[in-house]
Amino acid sequence: MKQFATITVIGRDKTGVIARVTNFLFEQHANIEALEEQVTRGQFSMTLQASWKKSELNSNSLRLGLEKLAAQLGMEIKLRLTDPKQRQRFAIMVTKETHCFDALLAAKLPAEPALVIGNYADFGARAKKHKLPFAHLDWHDRAKSENDALELFEDHEIDFIVLARFMKILSPNFVWRHKNKIINIHPSLLPSFPGPQAYRQAYEGGVKIAGVTAHFVSMRLDEGPIIAQGSFAITPGMELPDIIAAGQKEEAKTLVKAVKLYLGKRLDVYWGVVREV
Repeated sequence: MKQFATITVIGRDKTGVIARVTNFLFEQHANIEALEEQVTRGQFSMTLQASWKKSELNSNSLRLGLEKLAAQLGMEIKLRLTDPKQRQRFAIMVTKETHCFDALLAAKLPAEPALVIGNYADFGARAKKHKLPFAHLDWHDRAKSENDALELFEDHEIDFIVLARFMKILSPNFVWRHKNKIINIHPSLLPSFPGPQAYRQAYEGGVKIAGVTAHFVSMRLDEGPIIAQGSFAITPGMELPDIIAAGQKEEAKTLVKAVKLYLGKRLDVYWGVVREV
């Protein structure tokens, strides 16, 4: 039997970080299972998965050593002991609309909804109905709300995040900590009609086919790698409310599809493009 852990390293980019961390883990008798790192605008982020034979893991020594290494490097290093057999835990971020949230919970996904974050307090009743913890972060002060959300993700051991029509822009500082782990649904066939008024733009533009896009969130608004898309015809006589209603049905279906693809580990992001593997 093996014991697994996920280690994240975040901070200003500097030489030798990967070597220092992996050498320390080697001294702790760890086997490196996977490693992904990125540098964005001078910020370094690394997620590393390691394993041990149970008899060789000293979790106290590991934790203390990583804390000491974090202080030496001037970086944030976090450790989470994991079990690959357990279902992934995800957070759902919401604003007011309920259709995507309801679809995610009705889909009985092979993952554990573990937290709901909303920027309106009245969504809490809906989360409570499903016996899910709810946190109201009003997002008036984005930096504070994002920091609070990051702490909640850690407290609830969140593996990935789903934006179920969450109508707030996330900062680069927030997004780059969760590369290819934040899934959003946008109400248009991207790259057409980015931004918050996509259905109105489609209606006023007179398009005959509209749709929705599920994508990973990147630091460029509505430009993240596309996971799945769905479309519907705009027939003569359809008004804007009709288009919105048709779009919302497609949003729910496509978001669920994207999360299932993600959980099936069938996705690979290569040079900004999602490929099924």
